[in-house]
Amino acid sequence: MSNPVNGVHKDVLPNGLVVLSEPMEHVRSVSVGIWLRTGSRREPADLNGISHFIEHMVFKGTRRRTAEDIAREVDRVGGMLDAFTAKEMVCFNTRVLDEHLPKAFDVLADMVLEPKFAEEDIAREQSVVLEEIRMTQDNPEDLVHELFTQNFWKPHPLGKPILGTPETVSSFSRGTLQAWFGQWYTPNNLVITAAGHLTHEQLMKLVTDRFSGLTPVEDGFADPMPKPTPHITLKTKSELEQVHICIGVPSLPLTDDRRFAISLLNNILGGGMSSRLFQNIREKQGLAYSIFSELNSYRDSGMLSVYAGTSLETARQLVNCVLQEFRRMRDEPIDAEELGRAKDHLKGATLLALEGSGARMSSLARYHMYFNRHFSVQELIAMLESVTAEQVQQIAREIFRPESLSASVVGNLNEFSLTREQLAL
Repeated sequence: MSNPVNGVHKDVLPNGLVVLSEPMEHVRSVSVGIWLRTGSRREPADLNGISHFIEHMVFKGTRRRTAEDIAREVDRVGGMLDAFTAKEMVCFNTRVLDEHLPKAFDVLADMVLEPKFAEEDIAREQSVVLEEIRMTQDNPEDLVHELFTQNFWKPHPLGKPILGTPETVSSFSRGTLQAWFGQWYTPNNLVITAAGHLTHEQLMKLVTDRFSGLTPVEDGFADPMPKPTPHITLKTKSELEQVHICIGVPSLPLTDDRRFAISLLNNILGGGMSSRLFQNIREKQGLAYSIFSELNSYRDSGMLSVYAGTSLETARQLVNCVLQEFRRMRDEPIDAEELGRAKDHLKGATLLALEGSGARMSSLARYHMYFNRHFSVQELIAMLESVTAEQVQQIAREIFRPESLSASVVGNLNEFSLTREQLAL
């Protein structure tokens, strides 16, 4: 058994499965996650969406439990059972009272180890996911983000939709699912994390009983580095009342040493109600109800984007105002008070989030997968506080360049156009 570092215990089973835990004596809950290090970016074009589809299918029954059994056993103890698929990972997780951990872990392990993949369930879930895809197409905010991402990373798999396409999802067969499951749901591609009112010994016994007999599979996958592709994409949907706009640039990888500086830049630009975009474009000019910036960072790349919804009559003015804020970030020094406010915002959000067992459990997995180490709260705050205004502005100079800008626009665009010259910085 390994010695804890910063309160975090770590063990690795002989088959390569990593187990991490962080006991929290002051809570009654326990959160457990089973994490797959493979997400949608590893999918070939003809299997786009298979990671997300398998995430759905494991809830549909195992060799020992029906879908109803899975739902009832966790509901009966007042617990939560959830999952998500991302570009670089898949997670299955549960949160229960400490006394119900053995039962909840057994359900979670059963789902991840022995999904049934029944033919009738596959056909039914294909219909469900196709409706999920249609729902995204009908939501203009989702649609403009999807168009932006697809064209930004094209032709790399990072740009493919996590949900897949109607064509790929409709083609999935039981054999296809079993082959993908056998290739990636292997112990050396899994991380199990837990936080809350438990001991590491307790977790290790649960994990060893269910996972120690698995055989590792060699991962020979060659994952090419994505290259951003500047683009302007316009899509007309005549039934929409608003124009939905997404403008962005390449950003830093999640593992970059300057990640706290880019997080502060994003916060100042459009990360909250006191941000420049919100105050100048919504509050002072009334050009949009919803406007914000966000970072999407991966292990070897990233992008920063701004979203806003506005009327057709003010769309051009809004684009110009966003570009003006980009220029301000790049060309004008950041005020010490504004930087301090952004640091306090991020510090508060970090500390508040880490009060819950779920956030702690998630942090254990992400820190391990991206950094192969754990960061204490004190380390995180110290790295955040060390960022200078000059460092933030230097990143702004690097990323806000006219040749790097991309934009996607969705709406009734019969009288709207956007050219590279109009995106000038």
